[in-house]
Amino acid sequence: MRGKANIAVIIPAFNEEKAIKKVISLIPAWIDDCIVVDNGSADKTAAVAQANGARVVFESRRGYGSACLAGIQALQKPDLVVFLDGDCSDFPEEMDRLIDPILNGEADFVMGSRPLGIREPGALTPQARLGNWLACRLMKWFWGANYTDLGPFRAISFLSLKKLGMVSRDYGWTVEMQIKAAQKKLRSLEVPVRYRRRIGSSKISGTWTGAILAGTKILITIFTLAMARPRKR
Repeated sequence: MRGKANIAVIIPAFNEEKAIKKVISLIPAWIDDCIVVDNGSADKTAAVAQANGARVVFESRRGYGSACLAGIQALQKPDLVVFLDGDCSDFPEEMDRLIDPILNGEADFVMGSRPLGIREPGALTPQARLGNWLACRLMKWFWGANYTDLGPFRAISFLSLKKLGMVSRDYGWTVEMQIKAAQKKLRSLEVPVRYRRRIGSSKISGTWTGAILAGTKILITIFTLAMARPRKR
């Protein structure tokens, strides 16, 4: 089944020279297109990624969402798209858990849930756990969506991705995708995935300041989309 589908992977990366080679090496051989989006790195992320077989796209405008949007623009009409981080905290070899439900017609959008899976001690910081819990509670309240995580490891059919009309250029990206999936009534599913400590230092969750800034943007995204909901009469 996987051999008949065209599957692309998008990896946003910012200064991941030490991790990106390992990430690419763990991507299953049946993936058709591996895109690493260099988001203005000051190191050799792009060169290492290209040397290890990835197709490199450059996006100078900083922001997680900006990198994801650039990756989407570079797609060549795949059947499925997988997103994962470039710091080796995800387990790319578990990609089949995310894509098989879509290929089998059971879901349109599948997210890897770290709380439901096995986490290396210290991999998911207290501030990240708190932020995920609050965001998921709010999505349940506003949209009736049952999520346990805002994890970056996720897969979606290309047709469904186009329907979402993603716009966020920063750390509101993941929550925007989940909210819009609920709004568009996509068949969404969470599956347990493993999660480990990243290679290198965290740009966001490793500090309270970074976590607060990211958390603020996530909350702004949630409340902006909530305020835009059609009013019941």
